[in-house]
Amino acid sequence: MWQRGGTEQQADGRPEDRGALGPAVELRGVRRRYGRGAGAVHALAGIDLVLPRGSFTAVMGPSGSGKSTFLQCAAGLDRPSEGSVRLGGTEITGMGENSLTELRRSRLGFVFQSFNLLPSLTVEQNVLLPMRLAGQRQDRRRAAAVLARVGLADKAKRRPGELSGGQQQRVAIARALITEPDVIFADEPTGALDTVTAAEVLGLLRHAVDTLGATVVMVTHDPAAAAWADRVLFLADGAFADSLERGTAERISARMATLVSRPGAMAGAAA
Repeated sequence: MWQRGGTEQQADGRPEDRGALGPAVELRGVRRRYGRGAGAVHALAGIDLVLPRGSFTAVMGPSGSGKSTFLQCAAGLDRPSEGSVRLGGTEITGMGENSLTELRRSRLGFVFQSFNLLPSLTVEQNVLLPMRLAGQRQDRRRAAAVLARVGLADKAKRRPGELSGGQQQRVAIARALITEPDVIFADEPTGALDTVTAAEVLGLLRHAVDTLGATVVMVTHDPAAAAWADRVLFLADGAFADSLERGTAERISARMATLVSRPGAMAGAAA
């Protein structure tokens, strides 16, 4: 699993060798403004970022620093006012909505705080949903393998309402892995979980990076969650103000305290 042999199709229909492409995520001069004139809100004030494949990056910052806007622009869920975004070697900034939707379904994975599972579908059907939406053959053997990786091999026929919160988030991770995406974007994936269950979920994301070669970009407010990442990026006022490699929860918390105490750290940007 996770071997990208052969070629695949770009958004314009041309074949590409995804294994030979460059960084997983690349943002150049990305700005995002809401509104105009004196009342404009500068949510992102010029982001330059390159994330290698097979890396786990956490993004943190004070409330209003631009974390959610960053994630939305990086994942193609929102369009920057200026700059360019490349995912898995593909420039997405000028893509039409249909092409963007297809790219998100087939080449990106998403894990949200609220799980976002469909209650009427079984666990297996939820996991296979991205393949179904992308028009791909629904591979039940692959679904079984991914569910086994997240410790839910015996839950395939259950519905989300029969599972605990931690189990539902495991289903969400399996769903994110099923298409072998270029990038998994996680938005506060442990926000609704207790400490023990959160550690289990973060361990699965860490395992996906270390063993499967996945690339994970996670927005979180929790220093303990960020400590699982290879690198923590700190946002303030819509721009990256600091970074920390392989930091402990204590060191990450101390850096966050410095950002929060900065004059103006809570102004001029929107989360």
